[in-house]
Amino acid sequence: QVQLVESGGGLVQPGGSLRLSCAASGSISSINAMGWHRQAPGKQRELVADITSAGTTNYADSVKGRFAISRDNAKNTVYLQMNSLKPEDTAVYYCNYRTLWGPSRGLDYWGKGTLVTVSS
Repeated sequence: QVQLVESGGGLVQPGGSLRLSCAASGSISSINAMGWHRQAPGKQRELVADITSAGTTNYADSVKGRFAISRDNAKNTVYLQMNSLKPEDTAVYYCNYRTLWGPSRGLDYWGKGTLVTVSS
């Protein structure tokens, strides 16, 4: 079992910044990927960014150059620094943990989500 606790969501003006955090606890594998997906009302959930335990990152084109994902392996925590926020970034952001190796490889765990609202 893996538990994910998210924080950092809120209301911000266009052009502003927020930093999301997600801490994983429980049966953590050293080989994993953590990241963020988002879902706006009436839209499909989409990948925002993810990062493996080895440090390999991946970003959606829509956020590349504005968002930065990082992690602290010792804390099992992933961060998403969001800069130059746009109204279209408004969504519920979900933390994701995925096992990549071992008997439980391929399993996904999800946080409850944190709402990011970008509005004037």
